[in-house]
Amino acid sequence: MAKKAMIEREKKRQKMVDRYAKKRAELKAIINDQAKPMEERFRASLKLAELPRNSSATRLHNRCQLTGRPHAYYRKLKISRIALRDLGSAGQLPGVVKSSW
Repeated sequence: MAKKAMIEREKKRQKMVDRYAKKRAELKAIINDQAKPMEERFRASLKLAELPRNSSATRLHNRCQLTGRPHAYYRKLKISRIALRDLGSAGQLPGVVKSSW
């Protein structure tokens, strides 16, 4: 189990990413538009830099939904390898047969 503080910090970052996603997209569209004047694009880049760092989606880290573990994460299942093994051993995953001898 991961530290509760780390899990809560990740939740806080996710909320911030969701809150600023539209504003970041608008500013990036202005910055990448070559038809706009250079001064306007520069002002947009300065405004983008003023936004909180944690509002960037690249600051997020994938975590297991069951345990909060940050490593060995399966994106398709959204759980870690350890949680996958525990669920497979308990027979809670349909179609998974865990052999033991």
